[in-house]
Amino acid sequence: MSLCVQQARLVLDRRPILDDVSIALRPGRLNALIGPNGAGKSTLLRVILGLEPAAHAHVEFEGSDFHALPRRERARIAALVEQSSATEQPIDVHDAVMLGRLPHQGLWSADTQAEDEAVVAAALARTGLAAFATRRLATLSGGEQQRVHIARALAQQPRLILLDEPTNHLDLAAQMAVMEILRGLADAGLTLLVTMHDLNLTAAWFDHVIALHRGRVVAEGAPEAVIEPGFLAEVYGVAASILADPATGRPVIAYGPQKFLAGPAII
Repeated sequence: MSLCVQQARLVLDRRPILDDVSIALRPGRLNALIGPNGAGKSTLLRVILGLEPAAHAHVEFEGSDFHALPRRERARIAALVEQSSATEQPIDVHDAVMLGRLPHQGLWSADTQAEDEAVVAAALARTGLAAFATRRLATLSGGEQQRVHIARALAQQPRLILLDEPTNHLDLAAQMAVMEILRGLADAGLTLLVTMHDLNLTAAWFDHVIALHRGRVVAEGAPEAVIEPGFLAEVYGVAASILADPATGRPVIAYGPQKFLAGPAII
C-alpha cells in the first residue's frame, strides 16, 4: 500500500467530523470516496495533507511518516485538486499550470526554467490543453477549467493526487474527459483518491470504493460490493434498484419516482 491513514479523528464544536477513519490505498487503481453531504469526505482529504491542525491522524506514504516531512517536500509528493477553484483572475492557462512548479523552484526560479517549461508542456498535453496555453483561464468552460486544475496538479509531479468532486457541475462530455484523464493517471501508477457524489459514475469508472457516513467508514470494496440496495437505503435513505450494465457488468442505480425511506440518513 502506498497511502495508509490510521485513526483519523477530528472534532469541531464538539461535533465529530471524522471518527476513527482508517484507509489504505495502493497505486494503479482509481479509489473513490463516497457518502452524503457532511459525511467528512473533503475533510479527510485535508487531514491527509496535514491541512487540519485540530485533527489527529497517522498518515504514511510509501512507508514514511507523511506529516513529519517538511511542507515543501509534501507538496512535491501530493497534489490537491479542490472542488471550488474557479477564478476571475486575469491569468492564462500556461501560467495557471506553472503554479504547480512552485514546490520545485528554488530561490532563483531561472535555474529550473527549462525543466519547468518542459513539465508544464507535458501536463498540458496530457490533459488535452496544449492549444489552450495562451487562453485566459476565466474564458474556459467548467470542464476545461477543471482540466487546467488537474494539469496544475500534474505539474507538481506528485505520486499522490487527491481530487475533491472533479466532475461536479460538468456536462456528460466533460465528465468523460476528466474520468479518462484520471484513468490514465491510475494506469500510469499514481495513487489517486477522488471524492464523488455521482454514484453511477463511480460504479462505472472506479476500482475501489470507500464509503463514509457521519465521519466513519461504513463500507469498502469493489463498486459492486458497496453500491447495493441495502447500502443506499442505510446511508442515503433512498430505495433504488441495482441493474447490471450489459456491456461491463458493473452496477447501475435505477432511480424511479420513489420517495425517501422513513427517516432518511442524509445529514
